[in-house]
Amino acid sequence: MNNYNIFLLGKGFLILTGIAAIIYLLACISIRLWQNRLVFVPTKKIQTTPTDLGLSYQEVWILVSADQPERLHGWWIPATSPKTGVLLYLHGNGENIGANVERAMEFHQLGLDVLLFDYRGYGQSDGKFPTETQVYQDAQAAWDYLVQQQGIPPQDIVVYGQSLGGAIAIDLAVRNPSIQRLIVESTFTSMRDMVDHQGIYGLFPADLLLTQKFNSKSKVRSLKMPILLIHGTNDPVVPAYMSQVLFDTITGSKQLFLVPDADHDNVATVAGKEYQQRIRYFIQLKPNPEPDLK
Repeated sequence: MNNYNIFLLGKGFLILTGIAAIIYLLACISIRLWQNRLVFVPTKKIQTTPTDLGLSYQEVWILVSADQPERLHGWWIPATSPKTGVLLYLHGNGENIGANVERAMEFHQLGLDVLLFDYRGYGQSDGKFPTETQVYQDAQAAWDYLVQQQGIPPQDIVVYGQSLGGAIAIDLAVRNPSIQRLIVESTFTSMRDMVDHQGIYGLFPADLLLTQKFNSKSKVRSLKMPILLIHGTNDPVVPAYMSQVLFDTITGSKQLFLVPDADHDNVATVAGKEYQQRIRYFIQLKPNPEPDLK
């Protein structure tokens, strides 16, 4: 091979390296700028309503704040059995409130009024794709609606969050220490830990690019209210050890309910009667029931 051919090969290699570097840089920029579109997966069409499950409900519209005129859409599902309290339901990152009605019914059957609402960009709520900051604001708006507009005493409200909603619930509890009970299900320690767990972004500098942090692990240390953590041991989305880490980090009153063989979305179904029993005892702050309740 003569010097000219070597020169051409070297030049070609440099060009390919440059192209790869540009593509990598563009990928990094895209991940940072549009990261919320990787985290949030909203849908607008509501497939199921409480009526489909035989539940009476009222449409609710909540203003985010005076300086943010966007509205959140939700459902108020009043208790029909002897009332035990009110549940603020914070759903996960996918779909909308229609996909969460059946899970919310588990709490309704315990005698709880349920407020189920969508973050901005989900269902009929205003906005497009939300951000971490915005969903925190939305949860605060829902809490303020219950306490300030509906006049419900904070001690009567249980806050529940599933998956990403668990991280939102933990943040809400940090901002509102008057919350009396907190239930988080199938949730994670932090988005940084989820990046490591998933592994698909291993080629990218996560610490530099991550803007949607949802760092629950650093927040739970300051929580003083009783907390119930629920997780399926076969969860393929969020590993159960993350709830164990959160449990070990919490310094206040805490309970951990691990459900054998359950995955990310079927914890209540797999746990059977024990699911509602655990929640009922937690709400009443009684000792855990015996495990063999199915």
